[in-house]
Amino acid sequence: MRRGGQIVGGLLLASFGVAQTAAAQEIDWSNFDFAGYLAVETRVFPESPQYADQEETTVSPSVVAQPELRYRWNGRDDRITFVPFARVDAHDDARTHVDIRELNWYHGGDDWDTVLGVGKVFWGVTESRHLVDIINQTDLVESPDEEDKLGQPMANLNLLRDWGSLSFFVLPGFRERTFPSDDARLSGALPIVKEDTTYDSGAEQWHVDFAARYAQSFENWDIGVAHFYGTSREPRLIPGVDGSGRTVLRPHYDIINQTSIDAQYTLDSWLLKLEAMTRFGQGDPFFAAVGGFEYTFFGVHNSDIDIGLLAEYLHDGRDDKAPQTPFEDDVFLGTRLTLNDFENTSLLAGVILDLDQEERIFSLEFERRLTDHLNLELEGRFFDNVDSDDVLGGFARDSYIEMRLSWFF
Repeated sequence: MRRGGQIVGGLLLASFGVAQTAAAQEIDWSNFDFAGYLAVETRVFPESPQYADQEETTVSPSVVAQPELRYRWNGRDDRITFVPFARVDAHDDARTHVDIRELNWYHGGDDWDTVLGVGKVFWGVTESRHLVDIINQTDLVESPDEEDKLGQPMANLNLLRDWGSLSFFVLPGFRERTFPSDDARLSGALPIVKEDTTYDSGAEQWHVDFAARYAQSFENWDIGVAHFYGTSREPRLIPGVDGSGRTVLRPHYDIINQTSIDAQYTLDSWLLKLEAMTRFGQGDPFFAAVGGFEYTFFGVHNSDIDIGLLAEYLHDGRDDKAPQTPFEDDVFLGTRLTLNDFENTSLLAGVILDLDQEERIFSLEFERRLTDHLNLELEGRFFDNVDSDDVLGGFARDSYIEMRLSWFF
C-alpha cells in the first residue's frame, strides 16, 4: 500500500514540479485558459420509492461546478491541465462529492506525446454501451448510464506514426466505483457496504495496472485494438449479512485481462459501429459485443435539419461469477435530431429492448443553447416492464427526468 501511494504521489509531484519550472520562467498570462461551468440541476421522480427505507423524494435539486484551468508554454508543446469537479446534492449524501477529473502535465514531441498525472481517456464508438472504455472508473452517483468517469492517475506515452498510433498506460492508483446512498433513489434493492470492499490483489487499490492500445484510420475505417491487465473497473457485488442480520452487498474487485476492438466504418450517410471484448478473471472467460449502425438523412426537406436512425445489438456471455449486467441479449433503437441552428439544438431518444424478458429502458437527451453562456439540457431514464427478480428490479420505480441549466464561462 505504501509503495502504491508513493507512485501516485510521485506522479502528482512530477506534475507540480513541471508547473513550478514553468512558473519560474517569465509568465505570459495569455497562455492561461480559464473556462468551465456552473450548473443547477433538478431530478424529478414521478413514482414513489419502491422500498420503505428509501427517502420519499419527488424533486431532488443539486448544484455542480467544474472549472478548467490550462497553462501552455514552450510553443504550446507543454500544458498543465487542472479540472476539479464538485456536486452538492439535496438528498443523496454520496452524490455530494468532490473529484479531480484532470490534473496533469502534457508534453508533445514531433511524433510522440506523454501525459503524467490524473487524466481521462475515452475509448469507444457505439451509442448504447461502451464495452471497451476501461481506463477510468465509473462515477455512478452522477448517472446510471455509466458515462461519467472519475479521474485516473496515469503515466501515458503515445507514439504517433504513419502506420498508426501506439498508446501505453501505467495506472498506479485504483479508484473504487461510487454508489448512491442506501436510502437514495437509484440505489437498488440491497445496501452496498463500501467499507467492506475486497480485492483479488493483496495490494488492493494500489495494484499497478497496465494497458496498451493501437489505433489507426485508413480509407473509411477507424480501428482500435487494446489490452488491459489489472483491477476490474466492474466490481462483483457479493451477497452477505451484516452485524444486524441485514442482507447486504459487498464489492469485490478482481484482477482481469481484457482484450478489445472498436471499429467504425463510414460510407456516405452510413456509420457502421462495433465494440467487442473478451475478458478473463471473472468466472469463465466470456465474450461481449455491441454492433450496429447509424444512418443520417441530411438536410431533410431542403432544410438544415438532420435526422439519424440508430440500431445496435448488445450481447454479453458472462456467467454468474462475473458482475451482473442487464445487457445479455438486447436491441437498442434510437433517433438523433440535429437542427443545425444557432442554438445548437439536438435531441437523442432511444430504447433498449430485452429480447428475453421484454424489459425496456427508454432514454431521452435534449440540449439547446439559450444564450452565449447559458445552456439547457433535459435527460430522462424510464424503466418499463422490469422484473423484480432481474438485475434492474431495484430500479423499477426510479424512472426520472433531469433538467440542467448550465452557465459556461
